[in-house]
Amino acid sequence: MSDTVLIEISAGIALLTLNRPEKLNALNYELIDRLLALLDRVEIDETVEAVILTGAGDRAFSAGGDIHEFAGSVAKGVNAAGRDFVRRGQQLTHRLEAFSKPVIAAVNGLAYGGGCEMTEAVHLAIASERARFAKPEIKLAMPPTFGGTQRLPRLAGRKRAIELLLTGDAFSPQRALDIGLVNAVVPHDQLIASARALADRIIRHSPLATSAIITAVTRGLNMAIGEGLLCESEQFARLVPSHDLKEGLAAWRERREPRYAGR
Repeated sequence: MSDTVLIEISAGIALLTLNRPEKLNALNYELIDRLLALLDRVEIDETVEAVILTGAGDRAFSAGGDIHEFAGSVAKGVNAAGRDFVRRGQQLTHRLEAFSKPVIAAVNGLAYGGGCEMTEAVHLAIASERARFAKPEIKLAMPPTFGGTQRLPRLAGRKRAIELLLTGDAFSPQRALDIGLVNAVVPHDQLIASARALADRIIRHSPLATSAIITAVTRGLNMAIGEGLLCESEQFARLVPSHDLKEGLAAWRERREPRYAGR
């Protein structure tokens, strides 16, 4: 497998960089498969506590699916298009959404189509002031297929999401912030540093508690409130016998910094 996605691990953070800058980091099948494989790798790597996802070059986070490759699958019929493109893309966004460690998108440029859908799926996102977002699939006479019709309305609200989905209009990082698609907008040259600073604020806490919160939120969003509260209780129950909860309580009582072990 090639270097369509680069990986760099330091200080508990895995930086994953989509690496097709000459194609605006378009999501071809090879890149998606590579990213999925790297996510599998870093999830079981005990030295990694958080992930930052960004794009190579100064122009794009990702301009979306690779249309030339996708068109070839469409030409083969509905089964091939569904298997090769839709299922693969939905697997990627679901993997990001349900990942057990925090994933932060550092959106450095265009985040169109599938690039926007990855931003919707990750737990947190910071946008460069140069970022630009769009849901342009309607211009190809199709709906989004990596989860955009489902996640964007949950983030932005039904009417705002439908406007973006039906017009295909590009929108600014400030609007992305206003509708809840990103957590912050920062100067371009501070993007990765800002994402690392956010990751550092998270990984000082117990990784078990971090994972429990991600699980409870991700699962609970698709449940009725009663079921969601049960999910929350189950995540807490898993931590009751843990070293980290005992350590957190002891550190609070003793007025010292906790020393978490992730167990």
